Amino acid sequence: MPNCKSTAQSLSEWFATPQGGYVLAREQKYFDRTVSDIFGYNALQLGLPEHDFLRSNRMPLRFSAGNQAGNAVRLTCTELPFDTASLDLVLIPHVLEFSEQPHQILREVERVLMPEGSLVISGFNPRSLWGLRRAMGGLRSRALGSKECYPWNGHFIALPRIKDWLALLGFEVVGGRFAAYAPPFHKTKWLERYAFMEAAGDRWWAVSGGVYFLHAIKRVPGMRLIKPQWNEGLVSKLMPAAPKLHNRITQRKRTDPQ
Repeated sequence: MPNCKSTAQSLSEWFATPQGGYVLAREQKYFDRTVSDIFGYNALQLGLPEHDFLRSNRMPLRFSAGNQAGNAVRLTCTELPFDTASLDLVLIPHVLEFSEQPHQILREVERVLMPEGSLVISGFNPRSLWGLRRAMGGLRSRALGSKECYPWNGHFIALPRIKDWLALLGFEVVGGRFAAYAPPFHKTKWLERYAFMEAAGDRWWAVSGGVYFLHAIKRVPGMRLIKPQWNEGLVSKLMPAAPKLHNRITQRKRTDPQ
């Protein structure tokens, strides 16, 4: 028998439990706030099609992809079937810790992202009470010869390692935070009783949240904006009466006469 009170066979099933719902509420809040200010044309969410983490984004094309049923596109995350530099935003919620090739997934995401495109990641923090629960449960499972359930069967990746991978791929981390500071209780009443740890955690032990988020932007060295080359002679002919401001900006105040 699995060594856990929940018998969830997927992360989506675990999110339906009180313990998972506690994490999901904080993840949805972060994604809603973050993606609402990211603009472009094409946005992709890898995995968890049951949960629309792109719902507050305003891009014309928003879709989910992954190897589970319910995704708009069925694919393998290590080989994305999209053109190079074709996406403006990619979300990977808890994809890396359940993959045998997390670095390859990041390589593919970097390839399909446009220059200055955004990547938003969520992951379980091994340096937290939730990470301790996974480590202790893993030791017990090996001793009993049993199997752990979601999400404790994942390989929690430390935040510094994720940042190192992103830096090697040319990403710049521009935002992020931690969440889920309460211990990983199974019952709602205990999670609510320790709700005070959210505010306290942000202030006193910010790096110990059970879940972390990262917002990174793909930087391309040497890229610069291409500006139009104005034909000064043609401009002067088309606007012969235009006043020369000599690099000054004139502004009429509201109190000035019309």
